[in-house]
Amino acid sequence: MTEQKPLRADARRNRARVLEAAESVFAAKGTGAPTEEVARAARVGVGTVFRHFPTKEALLEAVLFARLDRFAGEAETVVAHDSADPGAAFFTFLASWIEMSSAKNAYFEALSAAGVRVPSARSAVGARLLDSLGVLLRRAQAHGAVRADLTVTELVSVIIGTAKAAEHAGTEPARRERIISILFDGLRESGRVSGG
Repeated sequence: MTEQKPLRADARRNRARVLEAAESVFAAKGTGAPTEEVARAARVGVGTVFRHFPTKEALLEAVLFARLDRFAGEAETVVAHDSADPGAAFFTFLASWIEMSSAKNAYFEALSAAGVRVPSARSAVGARLLDSLGVLLRRAQAHGAVRADLTVTELVSVIIGTAKAAEHAGTEPARRERIISILFDGLRESGRVSGG
């Protein structure tokens, strides 16, 4: 069994540029954007893209994993910060997760349609996110900002549903924020509602 050689510094830089460009191109034009456009945005040849990512699905999967890994890191930073206002930290994090989920859904759909297995809550990155979510939820509940009977499993369902509702609301920020606010009010301890 041979070990895979580490990438040279220039190859690592090219791979990072391709991933960054792919994320920008897919965000702007959707996951159906051609690989050639990613190569142009990364200022590399299309052969370089395919050397690192042999298929479009491999590129989509790498971008999705990079986004999820980055988001898990952000979640761990929020947990480590241990805010003086656990309720505000919880709802701010939830709002960012919902926004991330809306963008992530396009990757999941494209990969699923191609028969690629996508990361789940059982993956390493999923476990990191659930761990952070659990800590933030318990802190907010102890602070009286979130209903005490809410579980992490139920909360994940709420996040998925709210992300879909936000997608359905379209791109109008005020409408999306209103829908998220209404759904968040259902998570609050009885008698506490948001100001919006």
